[in-house]
Formats: sequence, structure tokens, C-alpha cells
Amino acid sequence: MHDDQEPLSGIHPLLAERFSPYRFDPSVAVDGRALGLLLEAARWAPSAGNSQPWGFFTSRPGEPDHDRVLPHLAPSSARWAADAGLLVVALTRRYVDDTQLLYSEFAEYDLGQAIAHMTFQAQAMGLATHQFRAFDLEGLTKELKPNPGWVIVSMVAVGKAADEPLKTRTRRSLADVRSAPWSPVP
Repeated sequence: MHDDQEPLSGIHPLLAERFSPYRFDPSVAVDGRALGLLLEAARWAPSAGNSQPWGFFTSRPGEPDHDRVLPHLAPSSARWAADAGLLVVALTRRYVDDTQLLYSEFAEYDLGQAIAHMTFQAQAMGLATHQFRAFDLEGLTKELKPNPGWVIVSMVAVGKAADEPLKTRTRRSLADVRSAPWSPVP
């Protein structure tokens, strides 16, 4: 019998070993080549109708743009995200220009695909990622001023993990993943 708290044998090790650290090593930089590879991985993600409705605002410690992002982190995320070698603000093109007409009803899903590709690439490069939404969305939007139709969805901290994954990681069971959306059969 399989323990649902352990990955199935055969799952790719990069997926099985992935975790979201709450501490990053501030001495480890994410250089330009690494940043390019992360964005390239995201660029090749699948999307509905090949719309690729994602965009990223990147900032690294020591860069002026980093100082634009840091003040908008919630205290809960600032404690650990500020030490990451890279902060990525993830945006999607939700609307057509400045109208309420949906650009793509799959925009957030497609952005998630791009972030998943970026996460996998980071893991392959020995980096860790932590996706989060603990920031002042309104303040960050005013600061960055995305073009009409574009909205900030989340952020990703990328860097070298300074902590180890928990010995026990809790995951929903495979049975629950398959049955949760459905009402029980009477």
C-alpha cells in the first residue's frame, strides 16, 4: 500500500524534491544567465490558442527595481522573500486593453503553467522557488503601472534555499484529489 504523504515511485525527482523554503541564502545571487533560463522556461509553457498571456517583472537585490518591490511585501513574506536572489512579479493579460472584455478565460491557468515551468527549471538549476500572494496588490500595481488589460496575480521568490524541506510533507490523498470536486453518490 502506498503512503499518500510520500511521492509515488517513478515521479521525477525534481518534482518529488521540490519544496517552498521559508529562508533563502542572501549571499547567493541569481545571475543574468540563470534569470534568462528561468524566463525561457516560462516562455515555452503551453497556453490556450498559443496566447501566452503572461508577463514578468523581475528584480534582484542591488537593482533599483528591487527597491520598488520590497516595500509592498507583507510582513509575513518580507521576513523570507527579501533574502531571495530574485523576486518575480507574475502578471497575466486578463482583459483586452482597458475594457472589461476578457482577453482569455484561461489567462490565470496559462500563467500558472508558465510559473510551473519556471519552478521546474529553477529546481533543475539547484534553485528553490516560493510562490506567494502576501503583498499589497493595490500598492504594487500603482508602483509598477502595468499596461491596460494586464493584472498582477502573484509573486515568486527564487534563490538558494537556506532551510531543508520538512521531514514530513502533508499532501491531500490521490483519492481526495480525484473525488473532492464531486458530490458523493447516494
